[in-house]
Amino acid sequence: MKIFFTFLVAILLAAGCVPPVVFRSLTPAPDPAATIQSGPMLGYVDMMEAMIWVQTTGPAVVSVQYWEQDKTARFETAQMLTEQKNGYTAHLVANQVEPGKTYDYAVYVNNRLVERPYPTTFKTQPLWRWRTDPPAFSLVTGSCAYINEPEYDRPGTPYGSEYQVFTSIHQQKPDLMLWLGDNIYYREPDWATRTGMLHRNTHGRSLPELQPLLASTSHYAIWDDHDFGPNDADGTWVHKEMAWEVFQDFWGNPTYGVNGQKGCTSWFQYADVDFFLLDDRYFRSPNDCESCPRTMLGAAQIAWFKGALAQSTAPFKIVAVGGQFMSSSENGESFTHLFRAERDSILAFIERENIKGVVFLTGDKHFTELSALKNARGNMVYDLTASPFTSGVFTDAATKEINTFRVEGTVVAKHNFAMLRFSGPRKERQLQITDYDADGKEMWTKTIKAN
Repeated sequence: MKIFFTFLVAILLAAGCVPPVVFRSLTPAPDPAATIQSGPMLGYVDMMEAMIWVQTTGPAVVSVQYWEQDKTARFETAQMLTEQKNGYTAHLVANQVEPGKTYDYAVYVNNRLVERPYPTTFKTQPLWRWRTDPPAFSLVTGSCAYINEPEYDRPGTPYGSEYQVFTSIHQQKPDLMLWLGDNIYYREPDWATRTGMLHRNTHGRSLPELQPLLASTSHYAIWDDHDFGPNDADGTWVHKEMAWEVFQDFWGNPTYGVNGQKGCTSWFQYADVDFFLLDDRYFRSPNDCESCPRTMLGAAQIAWFKGALAQSTAPFKIVAVGGQFMSSSENGESFTHLFRAERDSILAFIERENIKGVVFLTGDKHFTELSALKNARGNMVYDLTASPFTSGVFTDAATKEINTFRVEGTVVAKHNFAMLRFSGPRKERQLQITDYDADGKEMWTKTIKAN
């Protein structure tokens, strides 16, 4: 249709039937004044490829130059034109890299270098298998990042605070960061239109305290209700496909959905650890329909997850999902609240298949705790709930959330984040979990050994 329209207008122009001013390009011209709005942000990083995300203030041609540290040879990604429909975002792929190398990079907007006042660097995954023990690496995780915007926030005390948590995370120099949902909070003006969704994501991603962390740590994400739609939104949400498209615009996961399905479901591997990213919203049955089948994940996603989990030979299988998985408490956002049968079927499958090293990472609850269950096969299953980064805190969690699986001493009812450190020889891998408050003060540490 676009080609036909252009051809038709050209004929009419030649015949003098259409004033030249009427015909305009369907692709916006770059804005000479455009610069970086937010980012750059590292997305997925593998052995032969790394993705770098950037957002500009208007339509612009963007690219990234990158080079191995202490080397002179420079490489450049393909150029991309940022457009309004995608929030002026671009996903730029560095595909001339080698495993286990450290690269510096620079962003060019309209062929002009835009310098950042902090390191912009990435390290590709090493090729270790059949050669050495798997490398040690670190991962930060957490959920619930509310960034205030008074014009659209509820009146009264601001819901977001202590943004220095992102500075504290950056100071830990993690290799990866896995966001567990509610990564932004859609407000009433946001969730019904693409304009609103793009605005909210832009506002959250532009936080100054966040920028250094984005530039040198590889970021992966799932979503929960507040970056999917209204509070407690489920699979009936009419704008869920639009939310899915905008989620892809602002994140850098390797994939979005499996087996032809939509949603944020994905999988990736880092060193010898497998990561399963699950979607607890797109396929979720209505929360308030008592006669509807009860499912949080949906049959197709569950079938994929179980099969992929059984196939994994990783010493640790890290499963990210928005709602709390293991807790016995039936309060609010958890599998136990409405989806106990689904949780029990997954735990039964893990036990029946003798799957070892399963650690769930969950969020949403506005406090942090570690849950642990020893099944009949003698294998431990863990659930680390990490929340919140900056949003409101459930200060009474320790007394009002009765969780029989809770590991004593792990409740943190303040802004916090969790650091996971994987280390040790190939057959003796261990996972150290340390929780920190917003200022980087250690709250607790637990070590889990691979089965």
